[in-house]
Amino acid sequence: MSSIAKKSSSFSDELVELPTASKYSASSILIVDDELGMRNFLQKSLIRVCGLIEVADSVESAEALRQRCHFDLIIMDIRLPGKSGVEWIQELRGNGIQTDVIFMTAFADMDTAIQALRAGAADFILKPFRVEQMLSSVKNCMEKQRLTRDNFVLQRQLEQYYEMDGMIGTSDAIKDVCSIIKRVAPSPTTLLIEGQSGTGKELAARALHDFSARKGAFVPINCGSISPELLESELFGHVKGAFTGAHQARQGLFNYASGGTLFLDEIGEMPLAMQAKLLRVLEERAIRPVGAEREISIDVRIIAATNRDLENEVEKGNFREDLFYRLNVVSIRMPSLSERKEDIPLLARYFSETLSAQLGVEAIPFNHKDLIGLQSYSWPGNIRELKNIIERSLLLGKTPIDCIHKNSSSNNKTSGTDYPGNWSMQDVEKHHMQSVLKAVDGNKSEAARRLGVSRKTLERKFQTWN
Repeated sequence: MSSIAKKSSSFSDELVELPTASKYSASSILIVDDELGMRNFLQKSLIRVCGLIEVADSVESAEALRQRCHFDLIIMDIRLPGKSGVEWIQELRGNGIQTDVIFMTAFADMDTAIQALRAGAADFILKPFRVEQMLSSVKNCMEKQRLTRDNFVLQRQLEQYYEMDGMIGTSDAIKDVCSIIKRVAPSPTTLLIEGQSGTGKELAARALHDFSARKGAFVPINCGSISPELLESELFGHVKGAFTGAHQARQGLFNYASGGTLFLDEIGEMPLAMQAKLLRVLEERAIRPVGAEREISIDVRIIAATNRDLENEVEKGNFREDLFYRLNVVSIRMPSLSERKEDIPLLARYFSETLSAQLGVEAIPFNHKDLIGLQSYSWPGNIRELKNIIERSLLLGKTPIDCIHKNSSSNNKTSGTDYPGNWSMQDVEKHHMQSVLKAVDGNKSEAARRLGVSRKTLERKFQTWN
């Protein structure tokens, strides 16, 4: 393309009134132009919106200034005495310096524009121009830089979120868990998360999903909270008329988790018949809704979790051996809070700050004695119990130690000689099971674990008593 030869006055004679305060007041700009009038014009125009403006008449002078000071933006003419602006920016890019550049020129042709863009120009402005045009270009560059910084900070906060909310800590135990999660998250492998109730198994599963490349949803389900009769329909869905009450077709959780992750919590509570159907899904990558005649292909990653010893359950015949090995490709064990007591101070402060903001009360100032007391407690309910204790102390205005002692004395109190003499053995058993269930806030799986019985036994007992 022939030269545009658009040469006239180097800059506009008009100046507009600019605001005296700006959100870019901490920004710095380097202006490089061999025309004194242009340097003065830009310096006066931009000083009100940027904190630091430096000027130079050549690449050599500009490089000397750049060596002494960081600049967020460079505004420069392409044609300069000695080395051209494009050549200098190409050198900077070669050295890994990515400072945004706005090129100016009074003589523009297609080759010049292409060279400028290839050098990494953020904008390309023809002289003469109005100050509003330059100001708009400067603001666009600054805004892009702000968004880039904000995005970087948000990404860091997202990574820290999984290290804070339940997995905060510096202990080797939690570091090992985070390391495994980051390593296996990108793979489509089925995973099994083991650990006591309240150790953060669902949190680990969410981290595995979010650190993966899966675009679908994270769908959790507690296998122990749904009756065996409804579990199949809940997972696979059903067609209209499949059973009494199925007045319309319904999609299952596998469908909602398409392209994402299905988290099967308390997998040890799943009935044996349902275990066989889940095994087939894992092998065939297809589901059959209840009452349907054909299968539907799925793209779902399975993450299972349990607070039971599944190997022991396999030996007892309560869990299918083939399903156990299919799920246990990679196992992640969540450590109990008693195994990572050095993390308790960090967790306590985190819960105090976040819960106080949610509840609208002041956070708890912990002293050394408080933290020693928290670390000396056994924490049978793990992180969930710690969070509940901190929330209780915030609401009651008491120290966590006072809440622990009150909670422990009430939870560990045995009926002993307080039972009426005319109570039968069944009455004693019922009273004890109800007390344990109340102590764990109605969590039947945890109550069964503490009582040393299966959840099915616990539910059967309560059904009998009801």
